[in-house]
Formats: sequence, structure tokens, C-alpha cells
Amino acid sequence: MKYTKEDVMRLVQEEDVEFIRLQFTDIFGTMKNVAITASQLEKALNNKCMFDGSCIEGFVRIEESDMYLYPDLDTFVIFPWRPQQGKVARLICDIYRPDGTVFEGDPRHVLKKVLAEAEEMGYQFDVGPECEFFLYHTDDNGQPTTITHEKAGYFDLGPVDLGENARRDMVLTLENMGFEIEESHHEVAPAQHEIDFRYDDALKAADNIMTFKLTVKTIAKRHGLHATFMPKPKAGINGSGMHINMSLSKEGKNIFNDESDSNGLSPEAYYFIGGLMKHVSHMTAITNPLVNSYKRLVPGFEAPVYIAWSSRNRSPLIRIPGQKGENTRVELRCPDPSSNPYLVLALCLAAGLDGIKNKIMPPAPVDKNIFRMTEEERENAGILTLPDNLLEAVVQMEHDEFICGVLGEHISKNYCKAKKAEWRQYSTNVTAWELEQYLYRI
Repeated sequence: MKYTKEDVMRLVQEEDVEFIRLQFTDIFGTMKNVAITASQLEKALNNKCMFDGSCIEGFVRIEESDMYLYPDLDTFVIFPWRPQQGKVARLICDIYRPDGTVFEGDPRHVLKKVLAEAEEMGYQFDVGPECEFFLYHTDDNGQPTTITHEKAGYFDLGPVDLGENARRDMVLTLENMGFEIEESHHEVAPAQHEIDFRYDDALKAADNIMTFKLTVKTIAKRHGLHATFMPKPKAGINGSGMHINMSLSKEGKNIFNDESDSNGLSPEAYYFIGGLMKHVSHMTAITNPLVNSYKRLVPGFEAPVYIAWSSRNRSPLIRIPGQKGENTRVELRCPDPSSNPYLVLALCLAAGLDGIKNKIMPPAPVDKNIFRMTEEERENAGILTLPDNLLEAVVQMEHDEFICGVLGEHISKNYCKAKKAEWRQYSTNVTAWELEQYLYRI
């Protein structure tokens, strides 16, 4: 949907919208907003709404705190869950400095920058995400727990799937907001769910992921539940991923498709895979940004750990789904839903374009189950692994000129500094596991 300022003003008046939330995302993928009333809308549409950037972690110092929100008019949507009198709408914004220059710490700008490079090469980057989440009970104070009475598994249905009603309401609400929902289902672990929406150009896809997470959490709360996108809230079960399905098109045609190839892939598709495989371990701190992310990335729970690709099985990091032709796509399976989608998609595209520009061929596909291969077999096949923990991932990222160059100095430095602090805090914390293991016998 393409909107003009006049369109937005008219919709606000006709639909009796009273509040508009000006949304943006910090470098860690947390949505923020400034709320204005309809009387201030014209000011906002003229890019005159300011906020204090020094209050947002990783943005700017207090001496340079003034930031301006530039609304993207095409992101205007009314929240269906708010009152029908005095409705609430939102606009996603880009962040600018007072002198009118783009703020280099805005994750949306990072993605736009890489998309512009792709456009110069004649490409459009389309993305279809698969977002998983858990639905848990809340306690008497409304605080989240990891308690569920549910024992459902993959593709189970009600009454075994106790989250079915909440998930249905999420789907209907998302469709009301303009999403095209392709499917929704119960996932492998108890209380785990997935809702897939149609692929779109990468900027809209990233916006959609942020809107999706907000909507899922909001509707869950209405059902007395807590939705969490934490990658591994419980040990011993599958964690939640956010698989990213990607394709490049030129002049409306999917350039990854080549029916004459044994895998149905074009040279550009192979180079794109090669670029991803070259850079993926250096961008894992972005695709898997939490200490907890690495509790998911372990063998035995279907999570991708090994840097390999295949068109025939799901154990490698990169998979080529069975649908070919115009639906040919590359699926990266390591990202989790706690990540910042703008930065994840920017790095995926930049890595793929690097592969195309430098004709980086990937190694041969690995078509057997890597989880069942011995360590010696993996070594002989040259299969490397992703970083084992957040600190290792951050160290790999901060020493990689390519990844830091895509993110820009501002984001890469602030991000690494914050994540190292997070790791230190985690490392000095005494856990229940340590007490259980050591207290009684040491």
C-alpha cells in the first residue's frame, strides 16, 4: 500500500484515530515508540517529531541526544486490538540527526543501504521468515512463567493443542493488519507454535517481523498467556528459530532458478550460498544475539550447528526447499527470533552479494544427516561449526572487517561492547545448576 501525507491524514480522521505510535527499533531489535495524538500528526508527517536518543541503549551520548523520527507513510496501520472509539495507529520511522542526515545507528538504515546496493546490481531481495514462539502461563501477578499444561507435538490439533484458540486469534488479527498468513501450526515442543506469513521485499519483511512479534505478544496476553521469542526457555526440548527464506529477482524473474541444473540452482544461487557460508560464523552474534541463543544451537534438537548446505535434508545450516522454479529459495536456519531482523537481513544480503560479486562457490552439498556423522567424518568433509557461545561469536564478529563494514562503526562497536558486558554478567552469575552440582559435595 502506497500512502501520501494526505492519505494518512484522511484515514486518521475517517477512522477516528486518536493516538499514533511512532515506532522504531534499537540496535538490539527491541521496538520503541513515541506516542502522539492526532492533533500532532501533521507535525510528525513533516518530520518534526523529536526524541532523546541518549535514553536508548547503544544510540548516542547525551551531548548529541536530539534525534528526529521520519515516518514511513507506507507502514501506517490501525491496531485492531485497541478501542474502536479513539483508535490507535502506528507508523514505523527512520531516524535522522538534527542536520537532516541519516543516523548511522538506525538498523533500518543499515538494511536500506544494502538493499540500495542490490538495486544497483538490478536485484530485488525477497524474504519469507518462519517465526517460532512459546505460549506459557502467567502467575498471579501477571508475570511470565515457563509453565504449560500442554503436551502437544508437531502439527497436533485441539483439544491436545491448548494454544489453538490463541493462535487462531493471532492469525485473524494479523490478517486484519494486512498480513497474508500462509499457515500456522503447533511446533515440536510442548507450547511451541509457528505462524508463517507470505514473503515480501526485505524491508517490508523486517517491518512485518517486528509487527508480528508485537501482535503475538498482545493477543497472547488477551488470552491470559505470555508469548516469548526466547530461543531456549526450557532445557531438553527444541528451541525456537526464525528460519529465513531468501531469493533474488531481476526484472521480475527469480534468478536462483535454473531447471537445467541437477539441484535446480543457477550460478548466482550457488555464489549466494557460498557468500553465506563464508561469512555466517562472523555474523552469528547478530543472527543469534543472546547468551541463551547458544543453548538452542546444540546437536540433537534439530537446530543447525554445522556450516554446510543441502537440498535433500534439514540437518545442515543452509537448506534448499523442495519447491523450485519461481519458488526457488535459500533457507538459512540458524537465526532465532530474538535477533534484530533489519540487521539479520542486511548481513544475509550483503554476504550473498559478496558471493555473487566474487563468484564464491560453496563446497559440495552434504546430503546425509550431519547429526549422525562422527566427528572424524565431519572433519574429513571439511564441515565447520558455528560459534559455541556468545563471547566466541562476538569476538569473531568484531575482528571481521566485512561484517563490521556492513553494520557501520557505530553499531558494530556499541553492539560488541554491550554483548561482551552481557557475557561478563552471565559468566559471574551463580546458577542453579552450579549449586546443584557443587554445593553438597565441595
